[in-house]
Amino acid sequence: MHLVSLLNPFASLADLAVKLFAFLRGFAASAVKLFPALVLLTAAAAAQSYPTKPIRLLVPFGPGGVGDITARVVAQKMGDSLGQQVIIDNRPGAGGTVASQLVARAEPDGHTLLLLNNAHAISMSLFKSLPYDTLKDFAPVSTVSTFSIVVLASPDSSLKSLQDLIAQARANPGKLNVGTIAIGATQHLSAELFKSMAGVDLLIVPYSNTGALLAALRGGSVQAAFEFMAPVIGQVKAGALRALAVSPRNRFPGLPDVPTVAESGVAGYEVTSWNGIGAPARTPRAVIDRLNKEINAALAAPDLKQRFHDLGVETFGGTPDAFRRHLASEISKWKSVIEKANIPRQ
Repeated sequence: MHLVSLLNPFASLADLAVKLFAFLRGFAASAVKLFPALVLLTAAAAAQSYPTKPIRLLVPFGPGGVGDITARVVAQKMGDSLGQQVIIDNRPGAGGTVASQLVARAEPDGHTLLLLNNAHAISMSLFKSLPYDTLKDFAPVSTVSTFSIVVLASPDSSLKSLQDLIAQARANPGKLNVGTIAIGATQHLSAELFKSMAGVDLLIVPYSNTGALLAALRGGSVQAAFEFMAPVIGQVKAGALRALAVSPRNRFPGLPDVPTVAESGVAGYEVTSWNGIGAPARTPRAVIDRLNKEINAALAAPDLKQRFHDLGVETFGGTPDAFRRHLASEISKWKSVIEKANIPRQ
């Protein structure tokens, strides 16, 4: 009896340990069940307090261009609605990789954003390596705008339409020169895509900037040119340049009499450069959704639409998921063009 009584305390301790273990196991199971709800509540609270400081929007090219201007117009309206300034931080260099790498490595709290653009889709196939993965390292927030490509001729050219360009190219294979901007730029790849889809043999000549391209066009060094609408729309409207066709699926509202490339005989041809806003991967979805809401509200404003229209740009809003699909589609499209044109990786 004495031995049993001595063991009783240990038996009581054993019972207590079993009960404590059972309690902890139940608590852990409840915590696991509650964890997703706690995460959602935390994210919702973060979104309600967001932003807590000014937001930086990194732009991967210098100030003054149409992409920079559109970013500034949208940033102003976003800042007004969010109650915090959205600061444009121009970080040109290395084909956009400087700005992109900074954002990819930034704190994923929604206070550092990136102006994604068509170059991010192209660079996936144009460069041998990148210090980030466009699809994995960024959370798409919303597309913002599209930029049309216009096929140009000089006003005294014998080319009156895109059909004329195609006919002359087929009659004189390899003898017509078409000017574009820099190898691997959207303008250059648009010309390569046209060459492939129209089945014509053209010599595509890249120039360093719009001024040099237009000088070559007017001087007769090239018979046609592919360039963004924005820097030339004023000259087209003034009659200083002739627009043969535009690249999107639909006609550009600012030049309603100019047909699309597809309408001009190259069925299925469609090119629009674009930009949008992204955040670092792992940014809370509630913050992404808040940003998306404010961006799309800004794009719906009549004064912003008019400003874009004057620049030769169209608004292009949407959901984060739609932006991700668009980005993946563009990466696949330009990969095919680059491979068919045998453009070496840089």
